[in-house]
Amino acid sequence: QVQLVESGGGLVQPGGSLRLSCAASGFTFSTYWMNWVRQAPGKGLEWVSDINSGSTTTDYADSVKGRFTISRDNAKNTLYLQMNSLKPEDTAVYYCNVVLGIRLLWGQGTQVTVSS
Repeated sequence: QVQLVESGGGLVQPGGSLRLSCAASGFTFSTYWMNWVRQAPGKGLEWVSDINSGSTTTDYADSVKGRFTISRDNAKNTLYLQMNSLKPEDTAVYYCNVVLGIRLLWGQGTQVTVSS
């Protein structure tokens, strides 16, 4: 079954950290660029970060640059997002996605809430 499953979200205080995971199955994970995207309450989708297949290229939105780190483990078919120095404005549902041919595959999302 072709799918992405995110995990690792939760409630964290401002300044705290979380690591999100995205487990991939049903396709050759190691050959695809992967993305993290988020959606804050009442707002549209915001691209957060991406990484190429070999982990040699990563990109970040200005809003998270210097605080978030994307990585992947191709042996485990898993994508990660390490989030440090979290802010209330980082509160959102976080999704991983991948373009498979003409199809954009999404996970179900994981909620991150940053609040004191």
